[in-house]
Amino acid sequence: MTTLFALCDCNNFYASCERVFQPSLNGKPLVVLSNNDGCVIARSNEAKALGIQMGTPFFQIRDLVEIGDLHAFSSNYVLYGDMSHRVMQALGEFAPSIEVYSIDESFLDLTNLLGRDLNAYCWEIKRSVMQWTKIPISLGVAPTKALAKVANRLAKKSQKAKGVLVLTDPYHISEALKATKIEDVWGVGRQYTKLLRKHGVETAYDFTLRPDSWVKKHMAVVGLRLVKELRGESCLELDEIAPPKKGICTSRSFGERLTEYSQIEEATANYAAKCAKKLRKQRSCARVISVFIQTNHFSENDLQYSNSKTITLPVATNSDLELIHYASLCLKSIYRPGYRYKKTGVILTEIVPDHQIQYDLLDTVDRQKHASLMKSLDKLTSRYGRDIVKVATQGYDQSWQLKCERRSPCYTTRLSDLPIVCNER
Repeated sequence: MTTLFALCDCNNFYASCERVFQPSLNGKPLVVLSNNDGCVIARSNEAKALGIQMGTPFFQIRDLVEIGDLHAFSSNYVLYGDMSHRVMQALGEFAPSIEVYSIDESFLDLTNLLGRDLNAYCWEIKRSVMQWTKIPISLGVAPTKALAKVANRLAKKSQKAKGVLVLTDPYHISEALKATKIEDVWGVGRQYTKLLRKHGVETAYDFTLRPDSWVKKHMAVVGLRLVKELRGESCLELDEIAPPKKGICTSRSFGERLTEYSQIEEATANYAAKCAKKLRKQRSCARVISVFIQTNHFSENDLQYSNSKTITLPVATNSDLELIHYASLCLKSIYRPGYRYKKTGVILTEIVPDHQIQYDLLDTVDRQKHASLMKSLDKLTSRYGRDIVKVATQGYDQSWQLKCERRSPCYTTRLSDLPIVCNER
């Protein structure tokens, strides 16, 4: 059966989210900064026109912000996550199945629309999402997911397409592949780009001319699947349910260098709690926990130190209480006084479904009580806000938190940050 996929991509998503509640920024250069306001991770088209590159350190463009030629925001992932959810909900109104591929991308199954005016339908989607969420999107439609990626990329760059491109005609597909450099193909990274260019493959079209045996030899089954997708043979199904993560990590750089164990322990406890919540969300438990700690390797004036510790738990768990306890044990064994620490992190591995746990005969933990407590904690935080209830080890001062001096309000997720409309007569 012939398939049809649409890839929806939110345009300059983080920047667009900031503009939703500050429409006065429309048409003005705008960037969003990484953790600790370190470097640029998102740019509006106007900022791109100024020559600002991804990854540009903030201190290099601070002067532009101070004189008003550029607007800069600290990253606000709570807002971005909620706006992403709203966009995905809107897209769900136009397709029977949807795969949320990333925070700003999703695949839609449009197979049942074969024979209809696809271009008009895509424009209806684009206009509706803009009306309902104020987030601009681009749509690429094609018989396979890889080709939909190609179509979407060209839709965003083409003045003629204006954000919508449907590739169903063989001639148009061929021309699109010729216009796509091999490094811009979905799934082709730096190493594969070097390999393919070495063998004369410059475009996606060149890649489709390579024999299956050659592709499989040099790029294994993944490469073979990709080249077939580019030829129009659908090999990648729509994943409506994201597979559970096999490893979970929470790590942040501190807002300032830390030396006191108590502050680092607070941060580590909070990261362990975040990992635990991610486990519960996907109904999993972890058997192995690792904690790492490090100084700033780029600082020539500081003594350098980094270390990590891994513990195998007696029984896999997703309880804040247990994971914070074991994270603290890990940290205590690797912490050394006399250093200015930049970062710590918690990593969980050997993750299993929460109904497939192997228990220990000598286990003394009341796991039913822990499960009930975590369920109540999740309900409270869902209703009243994050960190409304937490383990004492997580602390309340949290002076180690990331710098976010330019963060906008959480307009859609916090009552105190709701926009206020004044009707002046």
